[in-house]
Amino acid sequence: MFTGLIEELGRVEWLRRGEGGAQLAVRAPGISHGVQLGDSIAVNGCCLTVTLAQDGILVFDLLEETLRKTNLGALKPGSVVNLERSLAVGSRLGGHFVQGHVDTTIALLRFEKHGADLRLDFEMPPEFAGYIAYKGSVAINGTSLTIAEVREDSFTLWIIPHTASATNLGALHAGEFVNLECDMLAKYTARLLQTAGRLS
Repeated sequence: MFTGLIEELGRVEWLRRGEGGAQLAVRAPGISHGVQLGDSIAVNGCCLTVTLAQDGILVFDLLEETLRKTNLGALKPGSVVNLERSLAVGSRLGGHFVQGHVDTTIALLRFEKHGADLRLDFEMPPEFAGYIAYKGSVAINGTSLTIAEVREDSFTLWIIPHTASATNLGALHAGEFVNLECDMLAKYTARLLQTAGRLS
């Protein structure tokens, strides 16, 4: 479980594809201290297990499903990724409950500067439209954000300067794909309503 508050911007060392998956190495000098094998780290919002931690570099195994569902397969040496360690018991919850289970990738349609702030318009995936609500929560590349506008085929997020500099969202370009995780409370509510409808 994560909060969607990014702790560090990591830099990809390499991505090596193999049969049925890949290995990803990320340089993370800040959060790598104290990380142990088996720890969970959200990389661009995708929960991954540390398989090696050495000299400030974290290595992860990626399943083919992960490569297919997320933007991690498009990473290259030098790519910047958002990193967050799993939530510790007793820690403050400043964002929202983020599972690290990416639902899909979506395209950034428009990137605009408005003074010091940024407006980001994303495509609305039809199969997840029911989970995107005005003033609701969403995780983009693992970053907890509040939805500012909802339209039939897109939705809008506003980014303050701190978020732009503390995450990789400030360097996005129109047409780029990001990882989307919808709020799990919305998912459970939709499932309960769906089940209730079948039972009634």
